[in-house]
Amino acid sequence: MLHRGLSEILARHRYEPGRLVQILRDVMQAEGYLSPPTITAVAEALRVPRSQVEGVAGFYAFFATEFRGRYRVLFSDNITDEMQGSGELRRRMLDAFHLELGEVSRDGQVSVGLTACTGLCDQGPAMLVNGRPIARLTPARIGAISALIRGGSPVEQWPDNLFTIDTHVERRDRLLDTVVEPGAALDAAITRGATGTLAELRASELRGRGGAGFSAGQKWTACAAAPGPERYIVCNADEGEPGTFKDRVLLTTHIGQLLEGMTVAAHAVGAQRGFIYLRGEYPFLEPIVEAALAARRGAGLLGRDVRGVRGFDFDIEVHHGAGAYVCGEESALIESLEGKRGIPRNRPPYPVTHGYLGKPTVVNNVETLIAAAQIALHGGAWFRTLGTPKSAGTKILSVSGDVARPGIYEYPFGVTVKQVLADAGAERAQAVQVGGPSGVLLAAHEFGRRIAFEDVPSAGAFMVFDETRDIVRVVDNFARFFAHESCGFCTPCRVGTTLVKHMMGRLTAGEGSRRDLKDLTRVTRLMKSSSQCGLGHTAGNPVVDALEKFKPAFVDRLPSLDVRPVFDLDAALGPAREATGRDDPGAHFGHGEET
Repeated sequence: MLHRGLSEILARHRYEPGRLVQILRDVMQAEGYLSPPTITAVAEALRVPRSQVEGVAGFYAFFATEFRGRYRVLFSDNITDEMQGSGELRRRMLDAFHLELGEVSRDGQVSVGLTACTGLCDQGPAMLVNGRPIARLTPARIGAISALIRGGSPVEQWPDNLFTIDTHVERRDRLLDTVVEPGAALDAAITRGATGTLAELRASELRGRGGAGFSAGQKWTACAAAPGPERYIVCNADEGEPGTFKDRVLLTTHIGQLLEGMTVAAHAVGAQRGFIYLRGEYPFLEPIVEAALAARRGAGLLGRDVRGVRGFDFDIEVHHGAGAYVCGEESALIESLEGKRGIPRNRPPYPVTHGYLGKPTVVNNVETLIAAAQIALHGGAWFRTLGTPKSAGTKILSVSGDVARPGIYEYPFGVTVKQVLADAGAERAQAVQVGGPSGVLLAAHEFGRRIAFEDVPSAGAFMVFDETRDIVRVVDNFARFFAHESCGFCTPCRVGTTLVKHMMGRLTAGEGSRRDLKDLTRVTRLMKSSSQCGLGHTAGNPVVDALEKFKPAFVDRLPSLDVRPVFDLDAALGPAREATGRDDPGAHFGHGEET
């Protein structure tokens, strides 16, 4: 028997199994967790196996199948938050409620845990409370939040200033400064025709801004040429790479150009429906996006016969992520759009021919689609005047870490790392992680290198570490992130990321061995060559780069013994000693000697 709230949620989503992720997200918001009876009721109402619903519920980090308290507090575990004192603030809140990490208070009021990067690296430390982000945490803010929780105040009634998210745009170039009036780019595309628009996009040499750098013109052309009448346009706004937050700013300041770019793409390839896959950490952006969609529908820029063109029917809806980094990979994102676990697909076939619901689908990120709108208006040659021979246009960087001015910086491709550091006010930088943990770790002697596909490609993250930072701890943080975010589908990634996490943990604690250093290299190579998708291919990048460029930092952590056992048998016997009440030397393996 469905209770009224669940019936309303299911009705709102038309009882469609393909909207399962959205249904469960709404249930989480209403009830706080996905109870076994609720999972059963959803499965019966959608007429799908209960195991399917349970599998989806257990896949996404923001879903909980056990009660996590009236207030679920999740501190960002990103390295930049850690550098800004997140650990101390987290301990302060845990102590205030007499909790351990991940534990629910006895009165069921609150739990305190960890989450991956919240996309607030320019204003951390940050946390999520019942999914709502709070930035710029301080001891005073932790005290105020703790008092609100003790008082039982609903999160919706908390002071608005707690939820203020700032927009830090520190340097603008062509993409951020170009104005596209609503409908102007679309009018130009309609006048030019689909074939002409595709030709201009190819001439611009626009490459996808998500990091891989595939030609947007080739992608759109392949989708347009694919057989069948149905096509889809998907905006990947699920930037989950730690250190990346540019999409948050673009969705706030350039949402109209994004929607314009999606509509231009729809006209060019013949699509009828579009999706914005919005990162789960950005629920506060939903009203901005929905208001922009409503305005465009009212202006005849979305819906039936767009811009008065008979038969040009196209509309866009928002789909929310639920905390799965792997869904940034386009095929995993499509699986999530279809209401499934975000497991990357085998490729080929590719989404341009077999994407959403098996139909031709264009997937581009926010920055790429905004650039496409500007190209439709001004032409490919205009776009091509900036950049390098192999990297046309500009790139937006999310700069964070040890800098005086964290925020968004836009440069023509070809800018040096040194120039970005100078503009952001970085002093005594020893390393920069470009492109997030899956990107490239650069040492100081490499700061003359350039941000470009032919040199240092980047999806946008630019994290700076000065001479006071411990690179081993930085890499340890990245290793924990990848182990947590592996979808578990393929063995090389599932096992490899876990092994790397454990080895990095031992090295960070000063308990590793030279064998660990060799095994790290071996395991990361295996992941790169054998994993199913990009997560496994790139998860070892920070380890490989750090061992090559900062090896003394690792060697200095090693104890005097050359080899230590991977498995601590004496520690494993701890529960048995506790059960028997023994802790004498004879109850310890090796009688306390080194093994």
